[in-house]
Amino acid sequence: MSNTKTTSEAASPQPAARGLKARLDAYFEVTSRGSSWSREFRGGVVTFVTMAYIVILNPLILGGFSAGQAAVDVEGGWLPNEQVAAVTALTAGVMTILFGVIARLPYGFAAGLGINSFLAVSVVGQVTWAEAMGLVVINGLIIVLLASTGLRELIFNAIPRQLKIAITVGIGLFIAFIGLVDSGFVRASGANSPPVQLGDAGSVATLPTAVFVVGLIIIGVLLARKVKAALLIGIVATTVIAVILEAIFKVGPSLGTNPAGWNLNAPVLPTSVVALPDLGLIGQVSFGAFERIGMLAAVMLVFTLVFTNFFDAMGTMTGLASEAGLADQDGKFPRLKSALIVEGIGAVAGGATSASSNTVFIESGAGIGEGARTGAANVITGILFLAAMFFTPLTQIVPLEVAAAALVIVGALMVSQIRHLDFTEFSSTLPIFLTIIVMPLTYSIANGIGAGFISWVLVRSFSGKGREISPLLWVVAVGFVLYFVRGPVEALIG
Repeated sequence: MSNTKTTSEAASPQPAARGLKARLDAYFEVTSRGSSWSREFRGGVVTFVTMAYIVILNPLILGGFSAGQAAVDVEGGWLPNEQVAAVTALTAGVMTILFGVIARLPYGFAAGLGINSFLAVSVVGQVTWAEAMGLVVINGLIIVLLASTGLRELIFNAIPRQLKIAITVGIGLFIAFIGLVDSGFVRASGANSPPVQLGDAGSVATLPTAVFVVGLIIIGVLLARKVKAALLIGIVATTVIAVILEAIFKVGPSLGTNPAGWNLNAPVLPTSVVALPDLGLIGQVSFGAFERIGMLAAVMLVFTLVFTNFFDAMGTMTGLASEAGLADQDGKFPRLKSALIVEGIGAVAGGATSASSNTVFIESGAGIGEGARTGAANVITGILFLAAMFFTPLTQIVPLEVAAAALVIVGALMVSQIRHLDFTEFSSTLPIFLTIIVMPLTYSIANGIGAGFISWVLVRSFSGKGREISPLLWVVAVGFVLYFVRGPVEALIG
């Protein structure tokens, strides 16, 4: 009797476990989206691997190891590297999980590279770091308000389908270009013409770039042969090759002085694994910028942040939804409003922690390419980011050149959406082309969207198709005109 009872008691939790798994499956829509838990896990890991560089790069942009090599604000203040690294990982982890649980989409979050560079180069020369982060918080609150009232979704719906597809293709080229530049395969020539060139002095002459090429071929062959976990296997295999080559040839990081070195971090096994995070930057926010530089100047800075944040994220979400097969024929995807609201919260959280505005990362396409289709992958990515706070040395093993190979592959997958574009009518061909080409050439998703919007409303209107254009698209186009001429406007208001 007792043995029977024990067996029964041991077996009783199993239906509950199956029930929990079924509820999680239904909540994240894993099965209904044609995915599986193993694919979500692999996708989450790949997204983290391709995004992990932000834990290293963001501190180099926003902070430094000393005041002599950091971005110093108007009062001489600067952000310590290790503190920025800690809050970068923390905010990315929390926001990625939050987005996955609420929006249930496989889009990783982290500090946006466009905005953090803008803060370090253009903003802190006028205000303190705390005041700059206060502007980021205000930017996020405005975006949350626009999303909550439905205005952001209305703008999204007003974008013609052809432009939405063009945004996806443009982002694909942008991702590929980022990968080619990060790998050193494409470099600035230092001349007026051509402005860029192949590798070093026109040839692939460095070991890190050669590793990128090897990784590109490995991942490409695995995908062509339809091998499961192709991206993850390729990244791991190429990283192992990179570690071995670095141990033999000791190339070292470039550090801005060694053009033959690894672009960001050398692939070496760390001497220490665990590092306790310093979260002292959390809450270091001030709203004194309006008093310091005046209302008009501060408003122009917020305007720039909002436009960059707003349309970069919208374009990225559109491209990723198309790549994941989650968008309908009009480019809409599940829980659009929730996604837009949470993205705004990412900006608020990034400002509040001094990590800079957190937004959707285009590198999430790597996880989608690995099979991620739901927010369950985000939970994995977020947990790995939280772990990175304590295991920061481990995030430096995968060199940027290896992640770059995955980005070029993802870019190629996204560019394939070009087959859905209609080039038979030039009134739409020109805006489509400008949307696609301006993104990589100006290194900005928002610039490409702006060029597409402005040319769409003007060319289509003067071609007799003005009635087809949403009035809201006209309003946004005018906003982009102001965005593009904000430099002269800021100069006029001093």
